[in-house]
Amino acid sequence: MKRKYILPILTIAGVLSCTSCNDYLDEMPDNRAELNTEAKIISLLVSAYPKNDYVMCAEMASDNTDDYGETNPYGGRFYEQLYNWMDVTESNNESPARVWEACYGAIAAANQALSAIEEMGNPASLNPARGEALVCRAYGHFILVNIFSQHYTKQYADKDLGITYMEKPETALSPKYERGTVAQVYERIEADLLAGIPLINDAIYSVPKYHFNMKAANAFASRFFLYYQKWDEAIKYASLALSSAPQTVLRNNVELAKLPRDPLAKVSTQYISAAHKCNFLLLTAYSQLGTVYGAYYTGSRYAHGAVISKTETLQAEGPWGTYSANTFYLAPWVYGGTNLDKVLLPRVPYLFEYTDPVAGTGYTRSVYTGFTAEETLLNRAEAYIMKKDYVNATADMKLWADNTVKTGAKLTEASIEAWANKFNYYTPTVPTPKKKLAPDFVIEEGKQENFIQCLLFIRRHETMHSGLRWFDTKRYGIELTRRIIQSGKVASTGDVLKPRDNRCAMQIPADVVAAGLTPNPR
Repeated sequence: MKRKYILPILTIAGVLSCTSCNDYLDEMPDNRAELNTEAKIISLLVSAYPKNDYVMCAEMASDNTDDYGETNPYGGRFYEQLYNWMDVTESNNESPARVWEACYGAIAAANQALSAIEEMGNPASLNPARGEALVCRAYGHFILVNIFSQHYTKQYADKDLGITYMEKPETALSPKYERGTVAQVYERIEADLLAGIPLINDAIYSVPKYHFNMKAANAFASRFFLYYQKWDEAIKYASLALSSAPQTVLRNNVELAKLPRDPLAKVSTQYISAAHKCNFLLLTAYSQLGTVYGAYYTGSRYAHGAVISKTETLQAEGPWGTYSANTFYLAPWVYGGTNLDKVLLPRVPYLFEYTDPVAGTGYTRSVYTGFTAEETLLNRAEAYIMKKDYVNATADMKLWADNTVKTGAKLTEASIEAWANKFNYYTPTVPTPKKKLAPDFVIEEGKQENFIQCLLFIRRHETMHSGLRWFDTKRYGIELTRRIIQSGKVASTGDVLKPRDNRCAMQIPADVVAAGLTPNPR
């Protein structure tokens, strides 16, 4: 049977205004839309992963970024809007609007696969595809709700605006959508994950790292349940992803550090290799990540530079001692010069897809890690801390440190507490790694807070240039202040983003609002 579908208005609000309705409905969306074989259904799932990344939006909005002022010409209105928590009006492959479209496009593909499987009678042979589609659908909604809504809290989740949860292929031309609440979105994500994960089978993939293989799905569940404040479940799924010997799946930083340090691209390309056990899921995107977070002037007005690095992150004093060039197996890359102040880790490569090799034209792309063993290990450590299991939390953080920091073996419960107690709380002009926390869940003063401060410090290092720090600041109610950096110092401070500020939820696309969906309050 020839099957056609309509992409939801959530992704094509502007398309129908310039296309005949009949022509649009008669057009096959692509050569995989006639889903009458198992092979075609499995092939469709390649489209169930977002083609645009959320990383730029989240990283620019986080406290991993400072403003180097108007004298630096390597900025632009798009970066300015993201950095200053403004509603983004600029067109860009990494704008919130593209993230919205990409996630709902991926969800539409997952729903179409699920519908086709159901029409075939749910054969057991398609259980792995059904599992992947369910997990992909959960993931697309997870990104959307964390970008475009307030973070999940038990106090407000049943009141905060969520996003539309799409569970069926769209068949109506002008459907009306409701956003629901954050609580409702999380409930449906959980249901999809719990239904999908048991069906995953790595054997159906030629390159498992580009699909929700079993480790990736469990790692996703560990992050989801951590955000959902279900600590036991976060520990359970992290342990399933890591196996009984997590040290065997961690990144080989010793070998990575042996690669030539110049250019950065050589190491970042290896960082995202599918051959590494630590990379559970790899995602591709039309993206400037490789240049903005690479050894280029691109985006250097809004950057992770020396001031942040030396006082809060990569080059700040850690529980293992003061920073030196030999502290880490893989030392930060430092780039300085006129209008260039970047301190980087090799997280994302700069890639280029030529559409016309003769003319030298094409698209800037990148590959980034969706889920890694290291982040999953730290998810588990954080959940242990919330349960006051400091022995296991220390063991997991020490495992990370031993693999990352040459002096990591010194990490103990005592050194963690001594490190946290050493610092005053951060202020914009006297920055430290220790920031005031205001989550909706209870963190006891003293040992528990000290451990969380250490965990967040380590997570900030591990997830640098990945966007996850933005979610951590939302989860923990961390206040953010914008600063102007000049001559290596804080020259002035500006806008402040307080916990649960309306701008913590990025605005949904203007064309979707025009189509009738409720916008975020401002």
